[in-house]
Amino acid sequence: MPELPEVETIKRELAKKLAGQTIADVEILWDKTVSPTLPLKFNKLITGQAISGIERRAKMLIIRFANKVSLLIHLKMTGQLIFVPKTGKIISGGHPTNDVQTPGRHTRLIFNLKSGDTLYFNDLRKFGWVRILDEKLKRYLETEVGVEPLEKSFTLKVFSEILERYPNRTIKQVMLDQHLIAGIGNIYADEAVYLTHVLPMRRIKDLKEKEAAALHKNIIAVLKLSIQKRGTSSKNYRRSDGTMGGFMAYLNVYGRKGDKCKKCKTPILKIKHAGRGTHYCPKCQS
Repeated sequence: MPELPEVETIKRELAKKLAGQTIADVEILWDKTVSPTLPLKFNKLITGQAISGIERRAKMLIIRFANKVSLLIHLKMTGQLIFVPKTGKIISGGHPTNDVQTPGRHTRLIFNLKSGDTLYFNDLRKFGWVRILDEKLKRYLETEVGVEPLEKSFTLKVFSEILERYPNRTIKQVMLDQHLIAGIGNIYADEAVYLTHVLPMRRIKDLKEKEAAALHKNIIAVLKLSIQKRGTSSKNYRRSDGTMGGFMAYLNVYGRKGDKCKKCKTPILKIKHAGRGTHYCPKCQS
């Protein structure tokens, strides 16, 4: 699924098109997309409302309306947002597709805008969702989703405290735990650990203080660089204008199984760890 940089890229690019737009009506083609809110209530809450802004929390998007109602959107593995202007270029973000006909057979939700523009939510596997941000979801975002790694609150002290709580977990297990740190997924965990010259399978208790400080710095650096390059393209992600993210050229280990390490020329290895395919250089990382 798209990770923090990809969702941040989608947010920034769609915000340019959606901010200030007003919802004319909503067509719900798959009721479970907006569950547990009933379709009629969902439509009533946002029809006629102006979009005041778009935000990101972890790997999710938040669309806020002038009446204080907000939508929380999770693309999951195959979700996609497609913006079709009345005139001009279609843009899409999320899971790639060779067919941008809208509505299509995977369209689950259609936001018709008063301007004549349209925003489609497509989802091939139906795992993604668009929910009214109620009090329960607000509490979830506040208490169950971890610290944002690009916020000032993600200090070395906070990061060190997280590590100290789980000495027997591996480095990658901690990095992928969304309850601890929000938005880091497989790509950026592998890349940050590579830059720190440690193995993703190492136990936290074996991580030296100097290495923890370096890992904290590299998490921030790799996420910022990916946002600057507008994300990493993979089989499950494209930018909101439909093009490939530019971070692909900067990948050191992720997706490079069998390729030579850019630094030492040792072949990159891939194993399954923490439930995910994990890439590393056996020479540069220890």
